[in-house]
Amino acid sequence: MLLSACGDYPRPFQGNPGATALRLATPPPARLAIAPPPAALLPDADARKFAAALADALVGAEVPAVADAPDKGDWRLVVTAERRGSSVVPIYTIDDAAGVSQGVTEGGPIATADWANAKPATLKLAAADAAPKLASLLTSIEAARHESDPASLANRPVRVAFLGVTGAPGDGNSSLARQMRDQLGKLGEVVQDAETGADYVLACAVTVTPVAGKQERVEIQWTITNTKGEELGKVVQLNEIPAGTLAQYWGDVAVVVAQEAAGGVRDVILKQTAQR
Repeated sequence: MLLSACGDYPRPFQGNPGATALRLATPPPARLAIAPPPAALLPDADARKFAAALADALVGAEVPAVADAPDKGDWRLVVTAERRGSSVVPIYTIDDAAGVSQGVTEGGPIATADWANAKPATLKLAAADAAPKLASLLTSIEAARHESDPASLANRPVRVAFLGVTGAPGDGNSSLARQMRDQLGKLGEVVQDAETGADYVLACAVTVTPVAGKQERVEIQWTITNTKGEELGKVVQLNEIPAGTLAQYWGDVAVVVAQEAAGGVRDVILKQTAQR
């Protein structure tokens, strides 16, 4: 695969790295604090149990939440309830850290007698009903905030500081770096060499290890961090090739590697951008 005109060389990386890419878990947004609700038509003890059930359900929906009074910087979930005919309807308001309401959603109606008894199963079902609605509401709130902020990444291209490639044999360091800059540019990212003014930082490390059968295991790791050096995600490409294949020129291999990896890098950046 060194040059396309050289015949049917093995094509390590083509079609494979995208499928085997490893996306590390991304950091969560600000925590959502749920204090025991005094206006939810529940006794104090049951209000505490409902707050705990809501926190558990939200964590299960990948929303960082805790059943406790808010700390500085926490967003808040304010829970109230209304009697409507023979039912009680829980109402959920999401406040930002300053206590300003950002959105409201309602839970399904619950028979008044069941709500008054506040059995654990009833509270758990109410929390399970609320969690996906709240997760969706949080997503909508965040999208609206991004769109209204001129400096938001939703309104300008992402700037990526690419620190280059290390550890590759032959001309791999320069070839991979050149191709990745080109591929990320095609995907709409602004690629720069310095970290100043960047939103994210990308670096690549290549490791080549001899294995049995006159083969080499080539591992390429593309690591995305924020400007504080905190790892946000990683794309890993791993293949075994005949020993010495990449000892001099990477040629088309670098093109394919960058094409496959750039999509994974872009995915990590998009997930982060959605949370900013």
